Amino acid sequence: MGFHTFDADESAKLERPDRYRFGSREELLAALGLGGEDVVADIGSGTGFYTDEVAPFAGTVYAVDVQAEMHDRYRAKGLPENVETVTAEASSLPLADDELDAAFSTMTYHEFATEAALAELARVVRPGGRVVTLDWSANGTGDDGPAMDERFALADAVEAFESAGFRTVGATSRKETFFHIARR
Repeated sequence: MGFHTFDADESAKLERPDRYRFGSREELLAALGLGGEDVVADIGSGTGFYTDEVAPFAGTVYAVDVQAEMHDRYRAKGLPENVETVTAEASSLPLADDELDAAFSTMTYHEFATEAALAELARVVRPGGRVVTLDWSANGTGDDGPAMDERFALADAVEAFESAGFRTVGATSRKETFFHIARR
C-alpha cells in the first residue's frame, strides 16, 4: 500500500476502543447500508477491529491487508465465520469484477490512495455499490494519526474517487479526519 504500512509490531494499538472517537460502528454501518447478505471488503483491515463490527451485518467480509502478519494477529484474536483474510495490495485485489456490494477503509486510505487502487475498487465494486472512507485529514491538527505529509484533504479524496468513476453521496470534514461515501 502507498506511503507506508502500519507497523505490525504495534498492532495492539489497533484494538483500542478509543478508535471509536474517530468513527463509530453505527456511523460506518449506516454509510455502508448493508442488507445482510452483502459481500464487503475492508481495505487495510489490520487486526480486524472494524471488520468485526461489520461482519454480523454482511454475508461475506474480505479482510484485505498487505501484511500477512496482520492476518496472523487477526486469526489469533479469532475470525468471525464469514470473514476471509486476503493478503493483497489495494491496487491488485484477487476478486472478481463487480463482486463487492461495498468496500470500506478506516484510517488506511492514506496508505493506498493511488489511481491504480481506486481503479481496482471501481472494478470490484458492483454498479450502485458503495465505498466508505474514514481517514486522517490533511486539514487536521496532527495530534493523532500519521505525519501530516502522508494525509489527504477531503477534497482530494472526492476528486480522486470521482476521477475513478464514483459519485460522491456524502462527504464530511472533521477535526482530525474526513468521512467520504462514494457510489459506483
